[in-house]
Amino acid sequence: METTENNNQEQHFTMPRIGDKAPEFKAITTQGEINFPSDYKGKWVILFSHPADFTPVCTSEFMTFAHLEQKFDNANCKLVGLSVDGLYSHIAWLRTIKDKIKFNGMENIEVKFPLIEDIIMNVAKKYGMIQSGEHKTQAVRAVFFIDPEGTVRALIYYPLSLGRNFDEIYRALIAMQTSDKFNVATPADWVPGKDVIISPAGSCGVAEERMSNTDELECEDWFFCTKPLDKDMVLKEIIKN
Repeated sequence: METTENNNQEQHFTMPRIGDKAPEFKAITTQGEINFPSDYKGKWVILFSHPADFTPVCTSEFMTFAHLEQKFDNANCKLVGLSVDGLYSHIAWLRTIKDKIKFNGMENIEVKFPLIEDIIMNVAKKYGMIQSGEHKTQAVRAVFFIDPEGTVRALIYYPLSLGRNFDEIYRALIAMQTSDKFNVATPADWVPGKDVIISPAGSCGVAEERMSNTDELECEDWFFCTKPLDKDMVLKEIIKN
């Protein structure tokens, strides 16, 4: 009985949460074997899953990610895809994308980032990508933002029928990097060039000082203060051309 209980525990995975270390795995991909996340130390990673090869929504997403790969790379971010299909299916699908598929003005798109083979769903289960309420054998459209120290910083899940918004994925990446670099928070719909939020005052004295400081801060109230952050300075610190 004890052996059975241990085996059952080995098969149980808790979905990674913000602040957790990204679960480790070794996997075969279309770009060779990877050790995750150790191979990407010092870089941000977007690990994302898709339901299946040779499906239209997934095809549109992979073309878009591949088209934007250099843009993400300039922001020190690598892309790693996953589905529960096999390696040969992955290779055939990516060749079909390059040779035959046109979408949204894109064609002849070559996917150069790794696409993980996950037939036994080992990685998908570790990352909570298999959600039985949606599908028992296909991964939902999960997006994990993992920082240079291998920590999960954000995650987004989409249902099978909904293609992802890539402007938002990139915006979130740049916003998190900006928060880290300049020790600020970013308000709703923030993009580089807009004002950022500073942390709430921790004492009455600081609150009073902020409310009277009109040089740099704009305070709606003691707890809600913003300040300008130059767009060029943000891009210079984060984007590497």
